[in-house]
Amino acid sequence: MRIGDLKPAAGATRNKKRRGKGAATGLGGTAGKGHKGHKARSGGKIPSWFEGGQMPIQRRLPKRGFKNPTRVEFQVINLGRLADAKAGTVVDAKWLRAEGLVRRQGPIKLLASGELKVALTIHVDAASDAARKAVEAAGGTVQTPPTKA
Repeated sequence: MRIGDLKPAAGATRNKKRRGKGAATGLGGTAGKGHKGHKARSGGKIPSWFEGGQMPIQRRLPKRGFKNPTRVEFQVINLGRLADAKAGTVVDAKWLRAEGLVRRQGPIKLLASGELKVALTIHVDAASDAARKAVEAAGGTVQTPPTKA
C-alpha cells in the first residue's frame, strides 16, 4: 500500500453543493439565497449590532461622563494594614506584594486610616499628609519619588 492509495471510508465524505449551476442542482438561479435583499448580495453579512434599521442603542442612549485618559489610578494602602509589620521593616512594593496587601502592578498610595505603633521605613509612590505625620509620630519615615514639576 502506498500513500496515493489512501482514501476515506465509504460514506465518510459528501460531494459539495454546486450553487448556481442550474435548476437541476436544486440551488440554481438564486443559489439558495432567496430573492433580493441584503443577505442575497455578495458580502452581505449583517453585523451583530445591527438592529434591523431601527435607531441603534448606542445612538438612543445619551452620552454621559468623562474618562480621563491620563488619570493615575493608585492602589491604596491604609496604615492599619501595616500595623502587623515588625519594627524597622522596609515597606516597599515588593514587600507589600509578598504580604498580599497589593495585587497588581502600578503606583501605591499610603493613607492614614488606622493606627501605626511601630517605626517603619516606607517607600511608596504617594502618601497623604496625615499618613506621613502618623508614620513620623511612630518614629518611622515615608519616602516618595520626587514629583515632576
